[in-house]
Amino acid sequence: MKPFATAVTGVLIAVTATAIAVRNNTADNDEYIVMASSSAHAAETVIDAGANVSKSIPVVKGVVASLTAAQVQELKYDPAIKVFKNSSVELATDSGLVPLSPPSSDAIVAQQTGAHSLHDLGFYGDGVTVAVLDTGIKGMYPLNKDTLGSDRVHGSYITNKATFSKSLGEKNGHGTHISSIIANSSQDSNNQYFGIAPNVNLLSIKAFDDNGGGNYLNVIDGIQWAINNKDQYNIRVLNMSFSAPAQSLYWDDPVNIAVMKAWEAGIVVVASAGNRGATRGAIGVPGNVPHIITVGAATDSYTVSDNSDDTVANFSSIGPTAEGFAKPEVVAYGGHVIGLMQKSAAIAQKYPEFHVDDNYFTMSGTSQAAAVVSGVAALMLQNNPALTPDEVKCRLINSANPFMDGDNASVSVFQQGAGLVDAYDAVLDTSLACSNSTMDIAADANGDTHYVGPVFDEVVANEYEALDSSGNLWRDGNLWRDGNLWRDGNLWRDSFIASDVDTLNDETTELSTASHIRINHWVTQE
Repeated sequence: MKPFATAVTGVLIAVTATAIAVRNNTADNDEYIVMASSSAHAAETVIDAGANVSKSIPVVKGVVASLTAAQVQELKYDPAIKVFKNSSVELATDSGLVPLSPPSSDAIVAQQTGAHSLHDLGFYGDGVTVAVLDTGIKGMYPLNKDTLGSDRVHGSYITNKATFSKSLGEKNGHGTHISSIIANSSQDSNNQYFGIAPNVNLLSIKAFDDNGGGNYLNVIDGIQWAINNKDQYNIRVLNMSFSAPAQSLYWDDPVNIAVMKAWEAGIVVVASAGNRGATRGAIGVPGNVPHIITVGAATDSYTVSDNSDDTVANFSSIGPTAEGFAKPEVVAYGGHVIGLMQKSAAIAQKYPEFHVDDNYFTMSGTSQAAAVVSGVAALMLQNNPALTPDEVKCRLINSANPFMDGDNASVSVFQQGAGLVDAYDAVLDTSLACSNSTMDIAADANGDTHYVGPVFDEVVANEYEALDSSGNLWRDGNLWRDGNLWRDGNLWRDSFIASDVDTLNDETTELSTASHIRINHWVTQE
């Protein structure tokens, strides 16, 4: 094992140890993602190891191969190769169930987020396509049609079949619920729209099956498809309401690499922080990518008209990431959110007590919070289609309102990020160059340069087995508002430079190969 070594400037850290290998202790063949300088290089290396290539995945410069434990061990000692097990992906539906009493049938979240004020000004998300990478979308009228009754669904790409259909379909319920928070064109009893952006165009990327299962490859294939078809369908926002425990530093994970490629291509990627609660450093994949927008969940504590007790929900995952970035960037309401779900959906069948008014269902989670922010991003892009993903992130952060107790934050930055998203202020914000301005995403995604954040801790890095690599690791990544923690608050200490980093311990740390991506939703009282 080779050490991190710091340059004399105290700013540049030459990384000689970044390729992370997922452990495999079984003698049987398992499916792996093998990445290199190109898919061709990865294929050649796999063949040289005596294995067969089953698929090329160019978005991560890799291939898929069935490997024995011995072949994995052989490949992982090549400093130019990264090996990741095709981890399973599944829904999490059994956590902390508490019946809601009384359930609400009003468009509360759109009101609380400030979307209704924008609707009054004519902002409905027109012309913007939001792709929802999830379990699919049920073809219900308020999702098929916009506020004028016009068709607005492009269709559905099904990853495990590699097919595109003009029609929608889903049996699980999660993807429909998420999509309705973004786009539901129905109105409540007060004639307010349920959807944050009820006129957006929708596109379903079905990467999870009817039981909520899937894997890394399905997710990566969905991201690859979104990138390839971005211009044809004007995909501006990609909602990813799931999270997996990190198996490596962010830049080595193949899902994260694909996510960075999507952001580089001009797609605003919104990811949930996860539902692991207030365990420090629990932000997972892909929310641990520093470039993208990671969303935690807020709750109104069941007092809709009183925001004095609003705070971060206790299930919402907190940062920082292993690389020292303060995540999530923002929080949005994700507690007891009402959304569309057919009664025949698997989730609805399992938890009928959460159904409201036939086709509505109440759920909590950072999945729901991410959907809120995806809708807000669509409103921002309708107002200014020229916005880059970095500029959308900048304005979301700059316009957010931190939870405060007098002059002090009531919860930490690692719980709430910059604070609660405000749709109205985000759309009207004109800030520039306040996010990701010191980071080169192309270099990061290509493996040339990587970043550590303001609270990088080399001890945390020791939790990952590191092999040889040739990238450069730069300090001072994503400093919000030019280093301000709050608008007029504390500054991240620029003096915190990762110098004199200890040599990584030669004792390898066991990493779980059974980690799962879990779509983050709890039907729970937070």
